[in-house]
Amino acid sequence: MARSLFRLTVCLTLIFGIFGAAAVHAGTRQITDSAGRPLTIPENIKHIICSGPGCLRLITYLGAQDLVVGVDDMEKRRWDFDARPYFLANPQFRDLPVFGEFRGRDNPEKIISLSPLPQVIFKTYSGSGTDPVKLQKKTGIPVIILEYGDLGKSIGQYFHTLTLLGKVLDRRERAEQVISFFKEEIRQLKDRTRDPAGGKTCFVGGIAFRGPHGFQSTEPGYPPFLFVGAQNIACPGDTGPALRHSIFSKEKLLVADPEVLFLDLSTLQMGRDQGGLFELRTDPVYREMTAVKKGQVFGLLPYNWYTQNHGSVLANAWYIGKVLYPEQFADIDPETKADEIYEFLVSKPVFGQLNASFQNMAFQPVELN
Repeated sequence: MARSLFRLTVCLTLIFGIFGAAAVHAGTRQITDSAGRPLTIPENIKHIICSGPGCLRLITYLGAQDLVVGVDDMEKRRWDFDARPYFLANPQFRDLPVFGEFRGRDNPEKIISLSPLPQVIFKTYSGSGTDPVKLQKKTGIPVIILEYGDLGKSIGQYFHTLTLLGKVLDRRERAEQVISFFKEEIRQLKDRTRDPAGGKTCFVGGIAFRGPHGFQSTEPGYPPFLFVGAQNIACPGDTGPALRHSIFSKEKLLVADPEVLFLDLSTLQMGRDQGGLFELRTDPVYREMTAVKKGQVFGLLPYNWYTQNHGSVLANAWYIGKVLYPEQFADIDPETKADEIYEFLVSKPVFGQLNASFQNMAFQPVELN
């Protein structure tokens, strides 16, 4: 019975689209999504849903969260840890109806039962979860594929997606402001460290990748390190896509013996008796490292949490800059700077709330004894 009703609803949706096309033609426009697909969408977008990791984050950066009429089940979960500033600033997302599972596993039947009905579906990481072409056919709703990008080699892709969203949602000015904000932050970081004095070798461990990991989990092309010209011992000089995540040899780490260690606090999810913090406190190999002996281990905000957190990337970069080059960053209070970043991107200064989820260990020396 439910399946029959679903088919009938889909048919009615498609029929309306066919016979109503002439009537609404003046109220539509053409766009091309990130996958190069031409799409016809309504002239004025008032209702949307966001499918896939990070999609709601992008919408929040553009200040369009009031258009969202449904969420995936990621937003309904209650976590002991949560490193998503966009959600901390918008807890109302939890009260919206669910249209599917996280990581883009959408339910067409639930989507077409939403009220109001979304006019478009935005979808990141379209290669996983529900196929966007099939989803569009089943719902009769345009599915706009977005390439998420990053602040590293794919920063151009990221800016293109923000521009596309600004065009679709009539938030062009805000999209330009967000792009300019990231460019200016990165420029300032690079300017302060263009001729760094006393730069130290470093390593970041405990980075999440589809879940929490131990201290060996790192990223050779870690953007905050790139922004401040840090001497990352895990970076062999090629920071292409294949090197976005890596498990670094413990033995090589001991041999390289970097002067400063950073711990991505997402590793705390693994509990008291495992994970990067536990390893640094108990593993004989790590205990022999110079940085551990000298107390040169510092906590960072989680980097990957339902994909990359662009705001936290910037916040971490300012803190790392202050640790590695204290003179160049003498005027910077990292916590205040983090809240300035979050205030601009998600409209609320959520550093304290975010830090509290991770035992208030961010932007502090990590206690290992």
